[in-house]
Amino acid sequence: MKSRESLVRLKQFQVNEKRRQLAQLDAMITEFDRMATELELQITAEEKKAGITDINHFAYPTFAKAARQRRDNLRDSQSDLAKQRATAETLLIEAEAELSKAEMLEMRDGKARDVDTGPRSAMIG
Repeated sequence: MKSRESLVRLKQFQVNEKRRQLAQLDAMITEFDRMATELELQITAEEKKAGITDINHFAYPTFAKAARQRRDNLRDSQSDLAKQRATAETLLIEAEAELSKAEMLEMRDGKARDVDTGPRSAMIG
């Protein structure tokens, strides 16, 4: 029955690992959002300072162009992370279901052992 206990511990470890990965993805998505918002403010300030908001204008600030590109890259990465998060969430749900099954098996085996031990000791004594 030791194998059932180790199976439960393994499944618990897997669930904890999936939760950690999910939290890490959430933190990265939040950080990317913060950085993109900050870049958006910098772009707006640069455009206001230059007085040019048309991206195709020959005198559009180079810094604003570069910041726009970085912001767009961050948004793309954020989108990719959101997809990874959805997958990780699905894997977490599956891992939790497997843990639940393993715990039920462990409880069932534990009850069976208790029932097996009870009558034997009465018969021996």
